[in-house]
Amino acid sequence: MPHLKFAPSILSCDFARLGEELRALDAADADLVHVDVMDGTFVPNISFGLPILEAARRVTDRFLDVHLMVDQPERYLRDFREAGADGLTVHVEATRHIHRAVGLTRELGARAGVVLNPGTPLEALRPVLGDVDLVLVMSVNPGFGGQKFIPGALERVRTVRGWLDELGSAADLQVDGGVGPGNA
Repeated sequence: MPHLKFAPSILSCDFARLGEELRALDAADADLVHVDVMDGTFVPNISFGLPILEAARRVTDRFLDVHLMVDQPERYLRDFREAGADGLTVHVEATRHIHRAVGLTRELGARAGVVLNPGTPLEALRPVLGDVDLVLVMSVNPGFGGQKFIPGALERVRTVRGWLDELGSAADLQVDGGVGPGNA
């Protein structure tokens, strides 16, 4: 069984205590810190943006894994990288130019990731699968916390893992939404 990494999302933290919460993740030796950015357009909710990421970067040296749930994410990649993102993950559904977004992310020196919503065919990943450092399979519909894990996500994860293995890719495979001790 591959090593599981844990990436708690700061979306679950008390923002009045952001520094303390990030220091607690450091003390717990979290593998990465997941940062969910929502724009109110690609997904119905709005979360936070650059100022929160900049504040997080000042408090922790942990890898900041930024999940951009925003329309046309390529418009913001440079800004989020400059604000402290170590990895930038974009939805294939959010851009017409996924190759451009992945390429720009790499040019900026960040780890490049792609995400798929539960209803998007996995084939949408194929054109960039060999170019990414991370594939994120959504196991809930993005935009709301606390949703129940969609069981069909497990087969999607198995399929993507097989594709990555066929390519000899070292890309990480991440699952987002409804994950807990019973299904991790």
